[in-house]
Amino acid sequence: MDGTADVVVIGFGAAGACAALEAAAAGASVVVLDRFAGGGATALSGGVVYAGGGTGQQVEAGITDTPEAMFSYLKHEVRDAVSEATLRRFCEDSPKMLAWLEDQGVPFDASLCPFKTSYPTDDYYLYQSGSEDAVFDHSGPSPAPRGHRTKAKGTSGRVFFARLAEATRRAGARIMTQTRAEELITTDGRVTGVRCRTLTGLPRTLHGVLSKAGAKPWIYYPPLGKKLFALAEWLERRFARPITVTARRGVVISAGGFIADRESVRQLGPEYRGGLALGTPGDDGTGIRLGVAAGGKTARMDKISVWRFITPPSALQRGVLVDSAGRRFGDPTRYGAAIGSEIIQRDGKAWLLIDDDILRVARAQVTTQAAPFQRWQVRYLLNRGMVTAPTIEEVAAKAGIGTPQNDSTQPFGTPPYSLINVSVRAGFGYPCPMLTLGGLVVDEETGQVQGVPGLYAAGRSAVGVCSESYVSGLSLADCVFSGRRAGQHVAKEARC
Repeated sequence: MDGTADVVVIGFGAAGACAALEAAAAGASVVVLDRFAGGGATALSGGVVYAGGGTGQQVEAGITDTPEAMFSYLKHEVRDAVSEATLRRFCEDSPKMLAWLEDQGVPFDASLCPFKTSYPTDDYYLYQSGSEDAVFDHSGPSPAPRGHRTKAKGTSGRVFFARLAEATRRAGARIMTQTRAEELITTDGRVTGVRCRTLTGLPRTLHGVLSKAGAKPWIYYPPLGKKLFALAEWLERRFARPITVTARRGVVISAGGFIADRESVRQLGPEYRGGLALGTPGDDGTGIRLGVAAGGKTARMDKISVWRFITPPSALQRGVLVDSAGRRFGDPTRYGAAIGSEIIQRDGKAWLLIDDDILRVARAQVTTQAAPFQRWQVRYLLNRGMVTAPTIEEVAAKAGIGTPQNDSTQPFGTPPYSLINVSVRAGFGYPCPMLTLGGLVVDEETGQVQGVPGLYAAGRSAVGVCSESYVSGLSLADCVFSGRRAGQHVAKEARC
C-alpha cells in the first residue's frame, strides 16, 4: 500500500498541524503521519501561547505592548538561539499569529490574571507567563502579560490541538494515524518520500486505545504508562505493514523532541536525572534521527529545560532561595524554567526559606490561586514538603543544610521559619517537569534542514526560538511560527 502527496508531514502536534494547514492553503496536497493518534506533547500541554506586541486580547484587557517591547524582553531569554532578525519577525508577526490561530478555531480570552502564577485558574486566560518582572530595569517598557491560554477548562492543550486538528481535516489533509515513519527516501540527494509501517483493522483500533490510555500515566505514573505502550509497540511489531509515501515537493519533520529517549538524556545531561519527562513515547528523537540520517546537523542537544515552579500561591515569591550550604541564589519571581536551571547548577538541590507570615498567606491563597491539578502539589509543599522551627539555625539543621545568613535587603521576617524542599528530586508529591530544546539546524528564512534539499523541520524537532531557555507558551508559539514557515516554503518547492 503506497501513497503520493505534494507534502508529507511527520508528526501531528501543533507544528505538524500548522505546517499541514499552510501547505494546504498554498494548494499542495498533504499527508500527515503520526505514530499514535495525534496530539503529542501539544495535547498534554497547558495550551499556552506566548504572544504579544498588541494582540487583540491584550488590547481588550487594556494592556499596552509593542513588538519592540516584546523583543526587548525575549532577547534576554532567546539569546543567540536564533538571529535577531528572526526574533524580530517572531515578535512583529505575533499579533497576526494569534489571530490566525483564532481563524483556525482556537479560542482565547482577555480575562487578565491579577496574580503571578505558573498557570492560571479557569477564571483567567491572559497572564504574565515569563520572567518579565525579574529583568525589568525601569529604563525600558513596563512588563506585559503575554501568556495566552487557550480558553478551556483544566489544562487547555487538548482543546488547542483539537481545534487545529479539525482545521487540518477541513483543509483536506489526509491524516494517517498509527503510522510510524522509519526512513526518509532520497533521490539524487533530495528527500522525496518516507518509508513507514502502518496498522489497520483491529490492531489499529487497539493501538489507538492503548496510546490514548497510556499518555498521562506515562508522564505521571511511568510503570503503568510503560506497560500500556509496551503493548502498543508489540502490536506495531506484529501487525504493522510497510508502506511508502512519496513526497513530490518535500517532507516536514515535526515529531517532537527526545525527552523520551532516557539514554540520550542521561548522556547529554546526567544532572537532569529524576525529572518528569514532559511528552509522549513519540518524543524519542526519531524525527531528529531521520533528519541526521538524511544529512542534517543538530545543535543545542544539551539544552534541557527543567521546571521548578514556586507559584502558585503567589505569596511564595517573597521567600528566599538557598542551596545546600545555605547560600542565597536566584529570584523566586522568575519563571520555573529559569529557577530550575539555577537549581541544576547547584547539584539539583535547593530550598525556599519562608517565614510565618508568608506561610499563612500562602495557605489562604491555595483555593483561589491554584487550579485543581495544582492543589495536591501545593498542599504537599506546604505540609510534607517542608520543615519548620522557631529559629533559622534550627530549621536549617532540620533540613540538613547550612545556616542561611540574614540580608538587610531582604530580612527573614517573622518566626517560626520553614524550609520548603524545591530540589529537582524533591519527592513524588512535587515532580519536576523537563523537556528537550535542541534539534535539527534549519534555515531561519524557510525552515529547510540545512544542507538537505526537500527536507524541513519544525517545533521541537528543530532549533528554534525557545532552544536556549523556556518561558510558558514559548514552545507552542514557536511550533506555530516554525510550522507555518515550513508549510509555506515546502509548498513552493518544484514538483519532483
